Amino acid sequence: MSREREPRNRTAGSSASVRAPRGVCNGEKRLECPVCDKQFAFKSQLETHLRTHTGEKPFECAVCEKKFTVSGHLRVHLRTHTGEKPFECTVCQKKFNRSGDLRYHLRTHTGEKPFECVVCEKKFNERGSLRTHLRIHTGEKPFECTVCRQKFTQSGSLRTHLRIHTGEKAFECTVCNKKFMESGQLRKHLRIHTGEKPYECTVCQKKFVQSGHLRKHLLTHSGHTHRRLKLRYSHCDLNSCGPSTFLVRV
Repeated sequence: MSREREPRNRTAGSSASVRAPRGVCNGEKRLECPVCDKQFAFKSQLETHLRTHTGEKPFECAVCEKKFTVSGHLRVHLRTHTGEKPFECTVCQKKFNRSGDLRYHLRTHTGEKPFECVVCEKKFNERGSLRTHLRIHTGEKPFECTVCRQKFTQSGSLRTHLRIHTGEKAFECTVCNKKFMESGQLRKHLRIHTGEKPYECTVCQKKFVQSGHLRKHLLTHSGHTHRRLKLRYSHCDLNSCGPSTFLVRV
């Protein structure tokens, strides 16, 4: 008489008992962050995400001891020490240490600007540039001077401002060693040595080193037939522009 077989208990470690959480196979996210309710398909993704809440940075650079939450970020960081730049532009052969930097760079060749402002529809080739631009509309100034409490929309503007308090002059002329607080001031100064005069009067074609000198000169043509002169520029104001600034008769 044959005995009826009893079902065998499977141990927790047997391959048949290890199943992916229901929904993972079809792409549904099942693992939820207990802090912000964000969901993930895999435990490893959730563990990495949790570090954004705990501040844990288990991956440390052996060179400078800087720490990172993700091993991939450490790998990229190490290239700043080794000088490795594995990502090369196929157009101009410029190299980068991050794939994202190469992606951004390629847009300078293609002209692609995938990030559009929802307020004024201006387009940008980098998400960060769009974020900075949006502060023009929101009035947000997240960068505050710890000395005088003046606020700025960009971190670079704060850095430049801080030099007023510190007296630092980080930009030095390689010809005469004169130092300046801003790179724009150095650019203007260098024209004394190079003889470059990028600002041209459209009435008499006289050229000037500085935009302010051109503005004063234009007053001498106040009675000229071309009474109305309009300043046109590509991307910046007349005070900070380089040779891209020009004058047209209207």
